[in-house]
Amino acid sequence: MKQGTTILTLDNGYHLWTNTQGTGAIHLLCLHGGPGGTHEYYENFARELAARGMNVQVHMYDQLGSFYSDQPDYSDPVTAGKYLTYDYFLNEVEEVRQKLGLENFYLIGQSWGGALVQMYALKYGRHLKGAIISSMTDNINEYVASINAIREQALPADAVAFMKECEARNDYDNERYQGYVDILNQGYVDRKQPPAISHLISTMATPVYNVFQGDNEFVVTGKLKDWDVRDQLKNITVPTLITFGEHETMPLAAARRMARTIPHARLETTPGGGHHHMIDNAPVYFDHLASFIKDVDSGNFKD
Repeated sequence: MKQGTTILTLDNGYHLWTNTQGTGAIHLLCLHGGPGGTHEYYENFARELAARGMNVQVHMYDQLGSFYSDQPDYSDPVTAGKYLTYDYFLNEVEEVRQKLGLENFYLIGQSWGGALVQMYALKYGRHLKGAIISSMTDNINEYVASINAIREQALPADAVAFMKECEARNDYDNERYQGYVDILNQGYVDRKQPPAISHLISTMATPVYNVFQGDNEFVVTGKLKDWDVRDQLKNITVPTLITFGEHETMPLAAARRMARTIPHARLETTPGGGHHHMIDNAPVYFDHLASFIKDVDSGNFKD
């Protein structure tokens, strides 16, 4: 398969940026978070897996609306209604799979990407060899409880009260409010932000992020607030790795329950890791990922 960057033309006429790194017969397709983030924290996955004896072709892409791919005019209600939906992004994963020619492959997703992994495994699981859910719960209610508990623990009471006041009046641009968001991000989301993926401008696709999430990681005012697949997880039949940071926004209690519910699941946690624990504690994260793929590929996977 061609290495490097390929621009895929979707059946809808839009274009997606894709990139393939690594060689070998094992294929790993990566779904970024956000929604509206980018592929960039997957760029070293092929190298890290190769260092652990795994020859894996790692396929990355930016979802529609994200920085390197086409960005529709979401200010048009018709366009937004058509493309800012769960069904669109889920079916986009399947179309990318088809256009890259992947079958019997591994699918990994972080955060929002982890939600897509769960939905894909439920609808299109016949194409998967294994699924990796990284830093994503199976419902948003427990996530909201977790982020509220985090900020009450991490910030003074007056700061939390001020944030709630701003949220009540939709004053998210408030400088003091955003300062508290920065503190929380540094503690639980991007605990170790490497300069290699820094940019002079924001690469977040805010129209996509705002519709699904809201203003920031510590409020959920968009479509995701109602997301819940707890009653469906038992129907995921492929070997599944659930990987969470031990110091992140997603609740570890939910991860433990998910591992018990999915019939063939393994839970691994990353000490010191936040929401992006593949960056915060890369050696542990990639050891867990490599062991999972090795075990599934060799037929030795055990829950």
